Amino acid sequence: MKFPSPVSLQWLSTLINAELMGNVTAQASGINEIHKVEEGDIAFVDHPKYYDKCLNSAASFIIINTKDVVIPTGKALLVTEQPFEAYLKIIEHFRPFVPHSKQISDTATIGINTVIMPNVFIGHHVTIGNNCIIHPNVTIMDYCELGDNVVIQAGTVIGSDAFYYNTKKNREVWFKKMKSCGTVVIEDNVEIGAGCTIDRGVTHETRIGKGTILDNQIQIGHDVVVGKNCLICSQVGIAGATTIEDGVTLWGQVGVSKTLTIGANAVVLAQSGVPSDLEGNKVYWGTPTINANDKRKELVWIKRIPQLWKKVME
Repeated sequence: MKFPSPVSLQWLSTLINAELMGNVTAQASGINEIHKVEEGDIAFVDHPKYYDKCLNSAASFIIINTKDVVIPTGKALLVTEQPFEAYLKIIEHFRPFVPHSKQISDTATIGINTVIMPNVFIGHHVTIGNNCIIHPNVTIMDYCELGDNVVIQAGTVIGSDAFYYNTKKNREVWFKKMKSCGTVVIEDNVEIGAGCTIDRGVTHETRIGKGTILDNQIQIGHDVVVGKNCLICSQVGIAGATTIEDGVTLWGQVGVSKTLTIGANAVVLAQSGVPSDLEGNKVYWGTPTINANDKRKELVWIKRIPQLWKKVME
């Protein structure tokens, strides 16, 4: 999430009651998760296992719970006992919850020749392009962006909160929600089927590329990037921060794990489970996914096991 304008670290340290160390005169341009941070961003870390990764990331400023680290040149630390609580305080300040009183917010922008059917909900600061069709009972939450010629079928939800929690087993409530302040960006000429759910980015964006087609009842997690001209069939689930490159086809009921990449023009056959990166321009099948031809050969040998066992026992 980018701030409306750069913010001084001195002011931020007061907001979150943190001790400022390092480049104390700098200004922050936004706050982001570790896998999405850019120069000028703030990130937070609260476990020694991830200190080095965060300190050496693109983040310019780090909210952290220790002073016993080397501060990289040009960066600053905001030291506080509870970095996650500090993160929440910043999000609540810059992106507070604003209730809705209308089905279509006065702050929404809707392009020419776009059709909005009955019972559609459009939240604050939503932008919808030209020549779109939004079918009944669609929900488009705050800050989402739709391009031109987008079609969204009935009952779909765009921009629901990320399924993302800070976990600590030394507190009474183990799972504490990491508030979502990101968005969903849907590019031109995308069609989204009925009953789909596309979660917003936690602090950045979930993006659906130009010309991509989604079937019904698909779940796309936070910060997922789907490339151009992809085809995703019914009941596919894609976990957070995954990248689906251009031209990928995912057939029905494929499950894709988090933070991985499926290469361009790959095809994953129905009911497969994808646990790790896949190269592009290949066809995959099975759980875990392997080359589809190898999987077929494997099944042939499995069918022969009774014959082989019978020969062994003779």
